[in-house]
Amino acid sequence: MTPPKISQDAGRSAVESVRSSLIEQQKVVELVETTADFDKLNQPVARDVLALAVRYLLQVFADAHPGHAVEVRVPPFGAVQAVEGPRHTRGTPANVVELSPLEWVLLATGAVSWATLVEDAKVSASGIRSDISALLPLAEW
Repeated sequence: MTPPKISQDAGRSAVESVRSSLIEQQKVVELVETTADFDKLNQPVARDVLALAVRYLLQVFADAHPGHAVEVRVPPFGAVQAVEGPRHTRGTPANVVELSPLEWVLLATGAVSWATLVEDAKVSASGIRSDISALLPLAEW
């Protein structure tokens, strides 16, 4: 079952809220590897707002780059298959990108670069099509 589309107004509002909270705190948030760790953090933004921002940016990414060759995972909030190429149908996808919710928001909106996240080991990317640096930041969100 396909989840309902997030409206542009609701999505943009959530993204702006997350971005402004991060800017106000003027710090880079450490990568969070588990939901339990995430819940223990002094969160700069409400969890439901962050979840909405992540899901909205994943939706925009998938709409801008349709396909099924690369799976972008942002646990615990969402994942999408996007980018033209061979379709993945069963088992673990051949091309997977995974990063934390805050890093995804920063990357998708252009506040941090793909190269920086790779250099700092903040993104996990496997497969020959997993380098999505040319597709980010999103032109419009």
